[in-house]
Amino acid sequence: MAALELRGVRTKFVEKVSKAVMDQLLDYLEEERVLNTAEVEDIKEEYKQRAEKARHIIDAVLRKGDAACDTFLARFQNIDGTLYNELQLHPRPV
Repeated sequence: MAALELRGVRTKFVEKVSKAVMDQLLDYLEEERVLNTAEVEDIKEEYKQRAEKARHIIDAVLRKGDAACDTFLARFQNIDGTLYNELQLHPRPV
């Protein structure tokens, strides 16, 4: 369910997410072991353009499955609730 929801907002997320939010999300995803250190470093080093980095973050999380997507969405809601609501994502428990 979370993967389907995340996939459905991929384009809008890529268009609108800020670099600061992406950096916070990457730190959290590494901390929670959704992404490993090598994956996070690869995204940070390889993709300098904001939109390109956003695309790769979403794609990496989607490859990890529904639980990873749910973790991502819950943290995204906490970090940038305004964009989260604008994308019309379902509220997650805090």
